[in-house]
Amino acid sequence: MTSQVSSPAEQADTPVVGEQRKPGGAKDVRRLDRVIIRFAGDSGDGMQLTGDRFTSETASFGNDLSTLPNFPAEIRAPAGTLPGVSSFQLHFADHDILTPGDAPNVLVAMNPAALKANIGDLPRGAEIIVNTDEFTKRALQKVGYAASPLEDGSLDGYHLHPVPLTTLTVEALKEFDLSRKEAERSKNMFALGLLSWMYHRPTEGTEKFLNSKFAKKPDIAAANIAAFRAGWNFGETTEDFAVSYEVAPAAKAFPVGTYRNISGNLALAYGLVAASQQADLPLFLGSYPITPASDILHELSKHKNFGVRTFQAEDEIAGIGAALGAAFGGSLAVTTTSGPGVALKSETIGLAVSLELPLLVVDIQRGGPSTGLPTKTEQADLLQAMFGRNGEAPVPVVAPKTPADCFDAALEAARIALTHRTPVILLSDGYLANGSEPWRIPDLDELPDLRVRFATGPNHTLDDGTEVFWPYKRDPQTLARPWAIPGTPGLEHRIGGIEKQDGTGNISYDPANHDFMVRTRQAKIDRVEVPDVEVDDPDGARTLVLGWGSTYGPITAAVRRLRAAGEAVAQAHLRHLNPFPRNLGAVLERYDKVVVPEMNLGQLATLVRAKYLVDARSYNQVNGMPFKAEQLAAALKEAIDD
Repeated sequence: MTSQVSSPAEQADTPVVGEQRKPGGAKDVRRLDRVIIRFAGDSGDGMQLTGDRFTSETASFGNDLSTLPNFPAEIRAPAGTLPGVSSFQLHFADHDILTPGDAPNVLVAMNPAALKANIGDLPRGAEIIVNTDEFTKRALQKVGYAASPLEDGSLDGYHLHPVPLTTLTVEALKEFDLSRKEAERSKNMFALGLLSWMYHRPTEGTEKFLNSKFAKKPDIAAANIAAFRAGWNFGETTEDFAVSYEVAPAAKAFPVGTYRNISGNLALAYGLVAASQQADLPLFLGSYPITPASDILHELSKHKNFGVRTFQAEDEIAGIGAALGAAFGGSLAVTTTSGPGVALKSETIGLAVSLELPLLVVDIQRGGPSTGLPTKTEQADLLQAMFGRNGEAPVPVVAPKTPADCFDAALEAARIALTHRTPVILLSDGYLANGSEPWRIPDLDELPDLRVRFATGPNHTLDDGTEVFWPYKRDPQTLARPWAIPGTPGLEHRIGGIEKQDGTGNISYDPANHDFMVRTRQAKIDRVEVPDVEVDDPDGARTLVLGWGSTYGPITAAVRRLRAAGEAVAQAHLRHLNPFPRNLGAVLERYDKVVVPEMNLGQLATLVRAKYLVDARSYNQVNGMPFKAEQLAAALKEAIDD
């Protein structure tokens, strides 16, 4: 008999175990419906690379998956200390999943700091694989262990696997002409090989990756492959690992198509390239490196063959200034940043509002204020995106909900910007940017047509019959002004930050004209066409959970848990935050209670309460980490019962 696959409710973090079997008299193989693994070690131990490779092989195997890379905030914290711990969590399953999981079933701890920093997240009975070579007296003291947790009984509630990873790696590489320090660097590949054996992951892709990554250093490539194979063989031969596990492909979780594993930043970069192709416009990125947005700059710089130009400016202001200049020149213009950079760009965003030019401002949100938590996630820039400019300077705001959805959100932001001649702010965050999931590669005919018409000649006739070009004469439907490419004969016009006269674009200090222009710019944003918000309410609930952005996964997982327990709860999720969907007010009125979980102190709840006069209740978290489904489910149950 086969295993019973748990429903996609993500009701608990304990995998469902299926039958045991011994193929050919070998070790037991147990079938699981899902697993959550966390790799943890020093930032120099290669945990992100290890997790990324395990994820890639898992994606190629066909599992559904979700990841949570967690970087230390310090650029290079002292080795072996708690601030220097880097981790990578992967949740993979044979069915549809939504989050990286609340609690790991398996922890790979490369040193005492990694163990101490992560042990609190593990449920009793979880498996712990530790690199015993690093559990020296000095290393233990550095993180506050009076005695070794491997020997004092404090880990008796877990399945502990002490493995001398460093020693075994050095031994496996003794035939290579490497120093001990160089050999030790491959211990992450030994660990990856061991975990690949434990969970029956493919190996060909990793070996191909290593050969490619170290193509100019074939001896290093060979050493890493040898360490990887040694880890696999160790799992196969040692008596300490008596069981391996299978997690079947998620055959029923995905619509038919071609899939790849993709991170939010990569999906966003691809979405921007796709938007430029669909608009038949060159793509220009003016940017300044900032965590966690820099990957978009890195990726777009690889795609010159698609007409992409990237400009790494000397600062945030120069980056957006160059992008706005590119927009004036007829490009699909983008600037990428995070919260502190948005603050620096605010004046130029206001200028783009005044000039009424299409410009995409991509904000990969992180913990703040100021420099804040550069490597941690937050959703606290919503009010800044809405109001963080001087004067009345409205801009549309779009937020993706998953890493793969960043692709579609980029296309949607481009559609709005090009159609309505306005800057658009796209609010992603660190959780989406660095996390990954399977993404179905769309067919070209599924992508929207974003082509625009540039102004080519006069568009207004004066009273005396003279034909002239008015740069602020508007489309009657969208209120967008014409987009005139500099150098087009007869289309010369004035630009700048001082208020324009309606129609002519001449400088105007007339109070009535200013009032009219302010209201017109607001009306233009109000006219942006956005789809109605969809409500998932199969049971006629009285409580609605309203979310936006990256809270989609945890909220949906929590709602599934509650419904599996017999609770009636509805869910709606917003992509468009300005303007709101036109049916949002009517949706909110249908429910007795509205709960808004956010990774801030209640910014969407504030907007909803002000606009719709509903008693929206906030549930907030600002600890730099995404919500856990169990935590959210408990909070929502309390709200339902209140």
